[in-house]
Amino acid sequence: MAEAPLHVLKRIRSSYQQFSEKEKQIADYIISEPEKIVHSSINQVADDLKVADATVFRFCKRLGFKGYQALKIALASELVSPIKDIHEEINEKDSEMDIMKKVFQANINAIEYTREIQNEKNFTKALDIITNAKQIHFYGNGGSGVAALDGQHKFMRSGLPSHAYTDTHLQLMAASQLTNEDAALFISHTGTNKDLLEVVDVAKQNGVPTIGITNYAKSPFSKAVDVSLYTVSPETGYRSEALASRLAELSIIDALYVNYSVKRKEQSQEAMAKMRKAISRKRL
Repeated sequence: MAEAPLHVLKRIRSSYQQFSEKEKQIADYIISEPEKIVHSSINQVADDLKVADATVFRFCKRLGFKGYQALKIALASELVSPIKDIHEEINEKDSEMDIMKKVFQANINAIEYTREIQNEKNFTKALDIITNAKQIHFYGNGGSGVAALDGQHKFMRSGLPSHAYTDTHLQLMAASQLTNEDAALFISHTGTNKDLLEVVDVAKQNGVPTIGITNYAKSPFSKAVDVSLYTVSPETGYRSEALASRLAELSIIDALYVNYSVKRKEQSQEAMAKMRKAISRKRL
């Protein structure tokens, strides 16, 4: 089955703050005149922007495309069947309700964009790693630690021994005890967290199958893990893309959990029954 398409405009907006000045120049051109891009050659775009053809080509590669032609095809598809894209900046003159609506819309966009770019092959591979694991560890620092804890909370219900670690020392200690029969899922929005990369390295030395969730395809983190799953989250005023990406990360983990529960139906149902019985003690 074909891979899910990379949506040009969404990928540009979600990664915009990471671009160099020349890359932002190309990004602005594509966003402002997408129809012109579809009908222009790489030479024409380079001439308009007064940059080298190679600069435009490298920008296409950074977005995850094989080249300019692949980007054009994806962009043309978006223009023919546009996906609703509300990208509104929050400003000081907005009312409380306006801000609330924009925050909700940013979260909705993050989840929709993330769903649309999922690579079926990578998702299936990540699910296979978890399905064959004797236990799973979730690792994340800072805000990503919240997603790691959610992963433990979800998978505990499935009967798969699950643990989450948000302290850097405990992460290294825990990863050193894993084997090739376990699974480790790492969460890093930027994909450049040095502490987490050290934990990935320890896990890899033990032959542990590793899964990563990140917002950036071209990052040390995505190259280090066995399988990468990506989020997309636009940045708006007063709110970084990392905040909206948290919901996208949780959604990916949720999708993995539900799929695992379907594959391990009897195990999951037994675990859930025991858990509900135990939790019932807390209710009046």
